[in-house]
Amino acid sequence: MSSETALPVLSRQAAEFLAHPRPMLIGGSWIPAATGETMEVFNPATEDVLCRVAAGDRDDVNRAVKEARNAFDGGVWESVGAEGRGRILWRIADLIESNIDELSELECLNNGMPFRDAKFFFIAQAARCFRYFAGCTDKIQGRSSQITAGRASYHAYTMLEPVGVAALIVPWNAPLMSAAWKLAPALAAGCTCVLKPSKETPLTALRLGELILEAGVPGGVVNIVPGSGETVGMALAEHHEVDKVSFTGSTETGRKILHAAAGNMKKLSLELGGKSPTIVFDDADLEQAIEGVAQAIFANSGQICIAGSRLYVQKKSYERVVAGVAARAEKLRLGDGMNPETEMGPLISAQQQTHVLDLVESGLSEGAELVTGGKRFGDRGYFVTPTVLGRTRSTMRAVREEIFGPVLCAAPFDEPEDAVRAANASRYGLAASVWTREISRGHTMARKLRAGVLGINSHGVFDYSLPNGGYKESGWGREHGQEGLLEYMEAKSVFARL
Repeated sequence: MSSETALPVLSRQAAEFLAHPRPMLIGGSWIPAATGETMEVFNPATEDVLCRVAAGDRDDVNRAVKEARNAFDGGVWESVGAEGRGRILWRIADLIESNIDELSELECLNNGMPFRDAKFFFIAQAARCFRYFAGCTDKIQGRSSQITAGRASYHAYTMLEPVGVAALIVPWNAPLMSAAWKLAPALAAGCTCVLKPSKETPLTALRLGELILEAGVPGGVVNIVPGSGETVGMALAEHHEVDKVSFTGSTETGRKILHAAAGNMKKLSLELGGKSPTIVFDDADLEQAIEGVAQAIFANSGQICIAGSRLYVQKKSYERVVAGVAARAEKLRLGDGMNPETEMGPLISAQQQTHVLDLVESGLSEGAELVTGGKRFGDRGYFVTPTVLGRTRSTMRAVREEIFGPVLCAAPFDEPEDAVRAANASRYGLAASVWTREISRGHTMARKLRAGVLGINSHGVFDYSLPNGGYKESGWGREHGQEGLLEYMEAKSVFARL
């Protein structure tokens, strides 16, 4: 592992964006927090302050929700029409792509991810998401049914209508893409929105707000309120004028939102924690599996909900696969994401760094083998070396709890049913993958594993045409596809007596 220090010069656009405190977007205008308070936004690779942004509180939430409610009830977004909404969403995608370098720099600086990962995956996927749902706006359809009740006949049909005001609460690990995953279907469905970016990574969401206005979204349809989860997030979850909450984050926070939303029985969709297993059989293409397993856990510094953080390898191949993943871990170049040599960036904060290292230490104290990594990297920034823990057991905290860092817990297994039992012995069920040359075995395992997204000889693949979400404590509802669009809609049945 190595870290380079020579960094490219920041673009003029990104430098100008960071040069002044960033306000919040409410009712189509950029305004300061009601209190006038701001909060610092940091670069996790250097621990330097990037800029300050408005620090929202309950008063700001009330203002934003009022604007969203007025825009919805007044038909501001509805009057644009389905085709018009589709054109605007497509325009947002175009603007993301035409500003992709600036957005990628801001994402890289604020989140720590390598610039090329931001540009060619995370930001590019945000544009793709808006394009996909742009094509859905004029394809929202009900159904009809010819029915009889006693002697009367009815023409009966269903209508799909937007749920209303949607509160969208997004995490820090993929800030712009996560915002797109919620904004695009909500806007396609006809909802108005209040977006709360993570307090750690609000920059690309605020820049997206500028592009949304430039694309022609009317004022009040999209509002953006940065701030802490304890204030802004909970105020949105509790608010009686909010009809829907879509949240991505930890299971513990998801429970708090569930209780807070009970007051007016809001619709909820929750994408929560994960502890996703990767299962490698002896007959797999082991080099392909090793590469896939390493990518599944070390991409984005392991800060991915679907990260393949538990590895189960059939006994004959266990040593080879674990050694192969460890060898790839040791070759990864850690450093500032703005450096083109960097392959893995920092964790998001000192708190997250401490959390990850504490869980590694707990695994070692409970008898796990340290194959590689397991320590802080460098003396500046929130880096943790990519880590492999071997010979782990299901009772260990490091195996049971979501680490959300570059830490892989590995264990051998004998028979397929042993792998299924171990993989399913988790309170989470977000993703899983199976590596085998036997296609029948792959499909059989896919049926038996309790997870929302399954990969056969792959991990973490998604497409906007297919639903994404989890079983058990990994959440409620789905994002993407028709299922994701329906999360922002209500179904109404109409009976007309003939």
